[in-house]
Amino acid sequence: MGGKRVQVEHLIADPGAKVEGYLRVGELQDGTQIRIPLAIINGSRPGKTLYIQAASDGDELNGVAVVQHIIRAIDPSRLRGAIIAVPIVNVLAFQRGQQLNPIDNKKMNRCFPGRRDGTLSERIAYRLYNSAVKQADLCIDLHQGGAWRMIDEVRVRVGEGNRCYEESMELARVFGLGYILDKKGPDGQLARAAPQDGIPAIDPELGGGQGWDRRSIEKGIRGVMNVLKFYGMLPGEPEIPRRQVVVHDLKEIVVDRGGFLRFKVELYMLVKKGDVVAEVTDPFGNVIEEVRSPYDGVMWAQKPRPMAASGEAIAFIGTF
Repeated sequence: MGGKRVQVEHLIADPGAKVEGYLRVGELQDGTQIRIPLAIINGSRPGKTLYIQAASDGDELNGVAVVQHIIRAIDPSRLRGAIIAVPIVNVLAFQRGQQLNPIDNKKMNRCFPGRRDGTLSERIAYRLYNSAVKQADLCIDLHQGGAWRMIDEVRVRVGEGNRCYEESMELARVFGLGYILDKKGPDGQLARAAPQDGIPAIDPELGGGQGWDRRSIEKGIRGVMNVLKFYGMLPGEPEIPRRQVVVHDLKEIVVDRGGFLRFKVELYMLVKKGDVVAEVTDPFGNVIEEVRSPYDGVMWAQKPRPMAASGEAIAFIGTF
């Protein structure tokens, strides 16, 4: 698109215009309107259309900052094509600082492409998918690793054999975080639903830990700008790492003994099977267990609090 009018329900952007507004998607028990913020940046010249959203899990905030930056920074007169941007998808969960929609207790990123007559989360997913996502040539669904400490990485969720698999892998490479999880995701993920309609899609995970992490936000902004430049929507050269690590699964590391944790391996580090990745200590600081990796791979995520009970997962290894 771009070079022609772009419309998402009642929001209309002519070529060279930027429009911000809200979609009314339902009412609360007292009749208060539930509204989803949405912006359209319509370039003055034809090109691809990018759909980008954040906070489908209401406690994942880094993506919100990325979308805000894109809305503010992109000049429609320099843009080829169009951007449809939703900074907060799961607005009720966002207000409570939690992952699930408090009305139906659903995870929004298990509801796409949605249902017209479904629960509130399914209805919101249906509206966004049919009014906005299906107009796009490329789809980015920004996420964050919840409470766990986690690397910045991109997920391709369609699995080999999907008609958009190669294009989605290319989109992940172009986003350029340097680490890609290539693993088919659960039903209802946007990054699985969009490729079923021929739209390449990725699910970047911008770090872990609830909050607002500037370094992960900056990586997310650079990733979106890489996409815009690579696909000819903005002038300039993308900053894509020459070497990127692709893993195909995330494996738990579990402790036998309960106690306090001392990690011996940092995030992003390569580990080999048998390497000591953590020590478990008793309350006096004495080591009671050396925790060894059962796998070769990359230290992908770690428990945020330095203690664990017997049988509890303390880390995830990305395996090749």
